[in-house]
Amino acid sequence: MKIGSRLIDFSQGTMFMGILNVTPDSFSDGGLYANLDAALAQTQTLVEEGADIIDVGGESTRPGHQPVSGQEELERVAPVIEAIRQRFDIPISVDTYKAQVAEAGVLAGADMINDVWGFKADPEIARVAAKHGVPCCLSHNKQNKNYPNLVQDVIDDLRESVEIATGAGVSTDKIIVDPGLGFAKEYEHNLILMNNLEKLHVLGYPILLGASRKSFIGLATGNTNAAERDVATVATTVIGIMKGCQIIRVHNVAMNKEAAKLADTVLKQEDRQ
Repeated sequence: MKIGSRLIDFSQGTMFMGILNVTPDSFSDGGLYANLDAALAQTQTLVEEGADIIDVGGESTRPGHQPVSGQEELERVAPVIEAIRQRFDIPISVDTYKAQVAEAGVLAGADMINDVWGFKADPEIARVAAKHGVPCCLSHNKQNKNYPNLVQDVIDDLRESVEIATGAGVSTDKIIVDPGLGFAKEYEHNLILMNNLEKLHVLGYPILLGASRKSFIGLATGNTNAAERDVATVATTVIGIMKGCQIIRVHNVAMNKEAAKLADTVLKQEDRQ
């Protein structure tokens, strides 16, 4: 998959998306990178740690978050994306579910769109992706937590997102899917999905896993401080890799990338048998 100027070869090992929240209220790092200098410093850290993509988000998506207008969101992300584009040679993703923000992000230099609503909150965003020919990550999300058959329901819902994308003209080679851990999911739902990630391969698209520091990790480990969940996040990364996830979205790239090197090595050895 080509993201920006880079050809991403998933067969060469796990790719890492580094999280850059330019928000005042994200659940683990809200306010830390809300100004441009801090955002660029964190980008430098993520690049040095080995990130393959920088994911810039201007609205918190934590449970109970306060929604912001599209105008305010784009005013947060567009200058940061533009500054990163000028200073770093790395693919940039704009984390938004609003077409207005996606358009502004791409025009500022973003190379892909990461939508936590899988193109279902604002169908116009699919047309933005198609018009600019950029890859997109479609996450599972919905308005309730009712699942007659959790894993199959997530697969079916993601298939609907893919149909929205392709119906708008997005090429199938520019689609990534994400099970949406933490979105419209109870604690047990997240654990079941983690244990069944390999079943998402039926969709035929690369899988992105975004479990970093999320509340289900805190519930499983008893760690109430989101910023201190990196060690347990590494466990989700390794599980995801062993189940075939190709992209991992994390706050702490260095720690997770080291674990991924071992997981990737084990999988390559298995392939040789």
